[in-house]
Amino acid sequence: MLTVYIYLDKPTTIFLNNKQYLPVVLVFNLIWLLSANITGLYEHVLNKDSVKTFRNVFQTYLLFLSLICITILIVIGTKRYFITRSYLFYSIALFGFLLGSWKVVFLYIRRRGRGMLKDARNVIIVGAGRAGHELRTYFKHNPFGGYNLLGFFDDDPVRVTEKGLYLGNTQYCMEYVLNNKVDEIYCALPYSQHDVIERLMIDADKNLIRFKIVPEYHEYIKKHTFLQTFGNIPIISIRPEPLENLLNRGIKRGFDIGFSIFVILFIFSWLFPLLAILIKLESKGPVLFVQKRSGRDNSPFNCYKFRSMYVNKHSDTLQATKGDSRITRLGTFLRRTSIDELPQFFNVLSGHMSIVGPRPHMISHTEQYSELIDKFMVRHFLKPGITGWAQVNGLRGETRTTEAMLERVEADVWYLENWSFVLDIKIIFLTVWNSVRGDKHAF
Repeated sequence: MLTVYIYLDKPTTIFLNNKQYLPVVLVFNLIWLLSANITGLYEHVLNKDSVKTFRNVFQTYLLFLSLICITILIVIGTKRYFITRSYLFYSIALFGFLLGSWKVVFLYIRRRGRGMLKDARNVIIVGAGRAGHELRTYFKHNPFGGYNLLGFFDDDPVRVTEKGLYLGNTQYCMEYVLNNKVDEIYCALPYSQHDVIERLMIDADKNLIRFKIVPEYHEYIKKHTFLQTFGNIPIISIRPEPLENLLNRGIKRGFDIGFSIFVILFIFSWLFPLLAILIKLESKGPVLFVQKRSGRDNSPFNCYKFRSMYVNKHSDTLQATKGDSRITRLGTFLRRTSIDELPQFFNVLSGHMSIVGPRPHMISHTEQYSELIDKFMVRHFLKPGITGWAQVNGLRGETRTTEAMLERVEADVWYLENWSFVLDIKIIFLTVWNSVRGDKHAF
């Protein structure tokens, strides 16, 4: 952008002092960051193959172009910042060329660099139990991680399944380490051998060898964990929860309130009377459908929706199905576009819901699936949302099988563990996009 700016405008003042230029730079950069986050461009960059890398770059660039057109030309307007068509064209074209060129250079560097990473650190594993062998498998399947496993030390040679990797008794571990330039020791011994662990740890510190402990708990917790300390006592949480942080909760709540007020004032205020008339004209019954749903900490609350069905006796027990005769013609449109969820912005203002979070279920379904799925209740650590990670990934609509509900729960738990404000913005954007193009799972 700077190059194009200098080429076209030939400024006499320093560009940083140009108040017309800086907002454009800011907008371009923020839109690129949003686009890259939505497509996951910078995720797994060291392991993604070349074809997927360029495909992802192309997808991100197209999304970036779309958002630039919408933001610059419609929302901000070109006249306000004196952005010419030539400036936009040359900037976007040059950016695309430089982006593609950089990816070629990056892939070349990555390919050459892998050779340098390989065998960068010599490591040994003390303890050939289940934990030790799983660590060995990890090293084997991640050859570019920079770990060169020399072998195992264990008091029972039989426990080492690959005989070529057995190095001897734990008693001779430090002698081997000092004679073979070992960089790191991974101790996978059980806590019952704490005396051996302590001896090895002290000797490793004395000889400037990094010593790392593989805790036994991993054998029954098959996921990433979060470690914190209370004094010198290590506490392991089985899942990270970003929204347990008070600042993060404040950011999310502030955005919920601001966004909800905006929608209620500028969309709901004129749309509600129109939909109320149409709903009343098509069928008898209330305009709003109110139902008890499971909220945070499994506390029930009244969830609001535009009524999309004929009044029936099974609305609190039966899910809507494809071609459901209970759904009105207007209701089909409301559900497919998710407009029926708009009244839930009042639930957000009242604090019972958030804009993004796990979708709230009927009380009967909470009781049913909590007995069938072990992690089902974990989703209730969060406030339910108008939209969520499961919904934008196609996991919405009828759940005919327990497996289908399990996929939805896993998506909700993933959101709980990986929340960020940018992720919320991404989900909102994808929700609007799915509503515009139509979601086959919405009925």
